[in-house]
Amino acid sequence: MTPPKAEDELAQPLDVAPAEALAAPHPRPGLHAVSRSGLVLAALGAIAFSGKAIIVKLGYRYGADAVTLLALRMLVAFPFFLMMGFWAARRSASLSGADRLRIVLLGFLGYYLASFLDFAGLAYITATLERLILYLTPTLVALIGWLAFGKRISRRQALALLVSYAGVALAFGHDLQAGGSNIMLGGALVFGSALAYALYLVGSGELVARVGAVRLTAYASSVASVLCLLQFVLLRPLQAMVLPWEVYALSLVNGTLCTVLPVLAVMMAVARIGSALAAQVGMVGPVSTIVLSLLLLGEPMGPWQVAGTVLVMAGVFVVSQQKTVAR
Repeated sequence: MTPPKAEDELAQPLDVAPAEALAAPHPRPGLHAVSRSGLVLAALGAIAFSGKAIIVKLGYRYGADAVTLLALRMLVAFPFFLMMGFWAARRSASLSGADRLRIVLLGFLGYYLASFLDFAGLAYITATLERLILYLTPTLVALIGWLAFGKRISRRQALALLVSYAGVALAFGHDLQAGGSNIMLGGALVFGSALAYALYLVGSGELVARVGAVRLTAYASSVASVLCLLQFVLLRPLQAMVLPWEVYALSLVNGTLCTVLPVLAVMMAVARIGSALAAQVGMVGPVSTIVLSLLLLGEPMGPWQVAGTVLVMAGVFVVSQQKTVAR
């Protein structure tokens, strides 16, 4: 089995856990059926993850805030992450003290900070714009590699970066025209979320190879769950949990169908079709967000946002296909 590398994960959008880069299965009868199941799992994971933004926006309508919604989401998901970690650790070597510290730092950065900034930003911008900004994560990974490690960006990649950010600019223009306060603040918060997750991806490459993607995801997510719950305890009184039943129903869906289920679905998809193809299929995410935001939130949709979506997806696709090379 080839150890997973950071590059295998760069095409994954935020809220897709680092996928386990497993070697391709040995050829056998029914391989085409397995490949089709991988495609279905990848699409299911992307659509389910995209539903998170819709759930959060609906939760805001019932009077909940970002701190509370994030705590409820992680409270629901925490037991599942613990079970995943226990399962992944059964035949694994014990962790060193240094690796444990790295997991805590990565859990803070990639799953706590990124999630909190994302939830906070959703209070100000549309679900579609949020998803487009988050899909800039691979471009941020490429830029970090260039700035921090001297990995040259090809002309094709540079053009793809410009196309992606032009697409986000168009989507911003749509939201500004549609109205709403603090659009720039919300966009900055979600961009900070994408940057935090990009830093997580860059920092997790070596650790993924030693610890394993499932184990790292489970441990880092468990760390983030504890941090989210501590944040609620420190910042909110217990009375803040007195909320309409709809908020708890939405949080149950968010923690299971929009968090744990897609994590498992994407990992299973990568085991069948590889991380690159799974990431390409995952680009159905922004499209599903547009559809869900129209149907469930009644958010306005204009030609600028459609054009922005096409540009972002095209640019991210090109960046995801190109490997950066050392200078």
